[in-house]
Amino acid sequence: MTVFTIQEVSRRSGLSEPTLRYYEDAGLIGPIDRDAQSGHRRYRDADVDTLEALACLRAVGVGISDMRTYLANRTRGRQAAAEQRDLLLRHAERIEAEIAAQRVRLEYLREKAALWDARDRGDDTAEAESIQRLIGVVEVLR
Repeated sequence: MTVFTIQEVSRRSGLSEPTLRYYEDAGLIGPIDRDAQSGHRRYRDADVDTLEALACLRAVGVGISDMRTYLANRTRGRQAAAEQRDLLLRHAERIEAEIAAQRVRLEYLREKAALWDARDRGDDTAEAESIQRLIGVVEVLR
């Protein structure tokens, strides 16, 4: 059986050492074995596998509560497949909404730059057209 130190697991998972400790305290992982003499955490392969899954979930913005649900469903396997799918699709929909909002913000910035470009060139027609487009974008932002 391979054992890993907290530093090794941190490097491998991309999670900071405080996050690893927090995930243990929060009950997402563990309890983690301890070295009998030093008391330092010693992670097993299964712990690392779980932490790598948690790191992926964290990277896409999944919160602690849904991480718990994900881990519980993971242990239930096929019985929880529909729940697992629905949990992940909820987060996918949230990310899609965030992307759409970011696209509108990007459109605003580009259009605002176009407005200033038109002003810089002294192009009153392009400036007026840009203002009209900006009004549409601002309505979407609200």
